Amino acid sequence: MTSAEEKAYTEEDIRNRIKPLSQNGFVRFFQNIVRRWLGMWYGFAEKKPRLAYWIYKVGFFCAFSISVTLWQFIIMTFLPYAFESLNRGAAGWPMIPIPSAGGRNFTIFGDENGWGYFIAFEIAVFTAQCINFPLQRNITYKSHGNPWLQAMWYFIGWVLVSVGTNALWGVCNAYLLHWGSPHVLNGLIKTLITGLVSLIVFFFIFMIIFPDNDKAASRAKAKYEKLVGAGASAERLEKAEQKMNRWKEKADLYNAEKEESRLKSLASTQAIKYFAFAKALDSAEEKLEKLKEGVAPEDKIFKAESKVISCREKKAKSFADAVEAAGKVKKYGA
Repeated sequence: MTSAEEKAYTEEDIRNRIKPLSQNGFVRFFQNIVRRWLGMWYGFAEKKPRLAYWIYKVGFFCAFSISVTLWQFIIMTFLPYAFESLNRGAAGWPMIPIPSAGGRNFTIFGDENGWGYFIAFEIAVFTAQCINFPLQRNITYKSHGNPWLQAMWYFIGWVLVSVGTNALWGVCNAYLLHWGSPHVLNGLIKTLITGLVSLIVFFFIFMIIFPDNDKAASRAKAKYEKLVGAGASAERLEKAEQKMNRWKEKADLYNAEKEESRLKSLASTQAIKYFAFAKALDSAEEKLEKLKEGVAPEDKIFKAESKVISCREKKAKSFADAVEAAGKVKKYGA
């Protein structure tokens, strides 16, 4: 960026890049934390883009998975009481007695305590996945695929999770009841089992329904070029070209949204950093003036002068960084 372009920016222009903070002090406190974190994150992402990509994906995947697991625990702890009339003892299928568990039954569809517990569990798992799906789709993977097709695969995942968890729980529950384990502890163990099974199953389901757009676009392009080189029929080439173009559009849209968000956040962070250094410089200059007026020792004045010089350099550099970030946003059209 040339000096002429830099002069086009003023402090007011930089200030306008900062999103207004909430009037609520509690909310404002956390907004400041998020802003500082985003500044560090985007700086790291520029240096280590591939590592940042996986940290982002795995981080949000685990965070949302753990959150819905907590939701399941709350539901499974209290909801069975709403179906108290259905909890009349062992019910379900296949009802196979386990001698070493005092004759308690192994069930997949049902529960040793009654249908109420089974219904509460299914409601807990289903509602948790209704929360988890849009969060993972729109935030973790930022997918632009067919939502109905993805929801169908997700439903298949929920069925697999339910069957797998019920099978494991059918064994564990028999022994826990035989040992007289308390209801809350049983609910916690069931939650952990459900969370673990869900984490494994949905990790692979997500790889199918939320593919990496850039990789999918590259594969589609490579397949099209291979067909062209092999002299494939016009019909096959047309289908391959359409698929290649669809994936390219999805990849371009995903990358554009990601870049727009990154640039806006980076510009805001750099602007905040500039005004922080400007404030630090004002404080340093004020302290230096007081020391001079009070005829302070030369070593203290020297340290204060050094601090002022350092703050001026940091302020100048942060202004240049803020101008550069604002210029990128303007150039990108975000």
